[in-house]
Formats: sequence, C-alpha cells, structure tokens
Amino acid sequence: MTETPTASPLFGTLAVIGPGLIGSSILRRAQRDGTIARELVACDIDPAVRQRVTELGIADRVEADPLRAAADADCVILCVPVGAIATVGAQILPVMKPGAILSEVGSTKQSIINAIAPALRPDIPFVPTHPMAGTEYSGPDAGFATLFDDRWCLLTPLEDTDPAATALVETMWHRLGARTRIMDPAHHDRVCAIVSHLPHLLAFTICGTADDLADETRSEVLDFAASGFRDFTRIAASDPVMWRDIFLNNREALLEMLARFMEDAQAMARAIRWGDEDFIVDRIERGRHIRRSLLENRQA
Repeated sequence: MTETPTASPLFGTLAVIGPGLIGSSILRRAQRDGTIARELVACDIDPAVRQRVTELGIADRVEADPLRAAADADCVILCVPVGAIATVGAQILPVMKPGAILSEVGSTKQSIINAIAPALRPDIPFVPTHPMAGTEYSGPDAGFATLFDDRWCLLTPLEDTDPAATALVETMWHRLGARTRIMDPAHHDRVCAIVSHLPHLLAFTICGTADDLADETRSEVLDFAASGFRDFTRIAASDPVMWRDIFLNNREALLEMLARFMEDAQAMARAIRWGDEDFIVDRIERGRHIRRSLLENRQA
C-alpha cells in the first residue's frame, strides 16, 4: 500500500532517538516523502553521531537530550539497542505530551513490553513495531530512504493500545514503504527466533568455528571461501552489541528454535552417515521450496 504524495503529514513533529541504520533510514524516507511529519528531530547521546546527522542534513533538529527531543513530539520512535529501549522509554515518558505516540523498532517484543510496562501512561499510546529490514552496517551513514520498500513491518500493540494510534503508526510504515501485519508479541518472538535470530546465531558460530581452525586451514578458508560461507560472513558482520541484546532478550524462543534445529541437524547427520539419499534429497527440496516462496513473496 502506497500513500499519495499529496497526503497531509501524519505528525507535526516526529522524533527519532537513535539515528543508526533504522533510525536514519526513517529520517531519510520521511524527509523525502514529506507526508510523515512537518518537523524531523534526531537524538543521540554520542556527539560524533549528532555531528554526522547534522552533516548529512537528514533532520530539522538534532538533540543530545532525549527529554528535549521527546517533549514536543507527536510521535517518538526509539531506535536504540533492544537492551536500552525500556530504559530510554521510561526516561522520556514523563515529559511526553498527552496523546503523543511512543513507538520502537526492537527485534524482540515480550521483554521490551514487560520492562517498559511500569512506566507506561494511559494517555500515551505505546505501539511496538519491528521493521524486518536491515543490512550488516550500522550508524547514520548506513541508512537509505528505500530500506523498507516492500519489506514487512510487524506491529505488536498492547491489548489496551488505542486502535487509532495503531492505525496511525501502521499508516506511517506504509508511507515509509513497508508492508504491515499486526501480531501477538509472543508469536512475534517465536517467528523472529527462527527467521532472524537463529540464522544470525548460526552465522556467528560458523565464523567462530572457521576462526578457530589451524592457521593454514583458516587461511585457505579465507582464500577460497565459496558463496555459502561468504553469505554467513555478511550476516556475522552485524553489530555485536545489538545482537547480544537480541539473543539475551529473546532467549526462551531462541533456545527453543536452536534445540529444534540441533535435532534436525542430527537427523541430517544420520542420513549422511547411513547413506539415506531420500532423506537428504527431501531436505534439500524443502529448502529449495522455501527459497522459491521467498522470491514469490518479494522477500529475497
């Protein structure tokens, strides 16, 4: 769904706290689109990040203090690491004006909702979101205006979240280029554990295994790496602090999916050991089918 370029701005002021890959991409698209907010505010505690955002010119105002950024905003989006979302949210909620919307873009949901719950206000709708888009790069230079085009953004509003606020945030993501789906937070965490968190865990582990090999073998791995291994290294280049927080904040769902994967890997190992050709071909065909489905769904 794409909004018309003549649509009225959804917000007077949109504040993005943490203008990294996701945050700076939101700012770039909102700036280009012109129908999301009349004023764009970026906030970061790092002076180097603030300077770079100013140089890039992707915000109308750049703040160091989250309270100053949030005080006059009609919508605040927390784009900080998962482990910091509840802390920053609790910090700014007391100064937000009644009726303003608080949102975030974390990759886990139950841990964030549980942690921020004591600080929530009945007059500030909280609409958690998760844009399923990204690259291995981070920082304000990593963002680009088309990052969310045709990608999914999952919304996990609370039971008592004002439906009008959820609809407004959903419209914002449509204007940012995304497709949207509303999802239960617990279901979100299980889905993301298998489609995102487990693949990253495996990529980090495989690259660690390669790095632990004997020096001469490791050199050959780096010299002759095929496309499969290169794909893992691209994933493994992701921000370590961000992924540490994701793993720890979605540990139950991630450990469940890891256990299921290990069972399936052991089954494949048995098939290879005993020459079970039918089992091996079946697993490969299932992988090919998933790949075709991703292509048909425009997610590859």
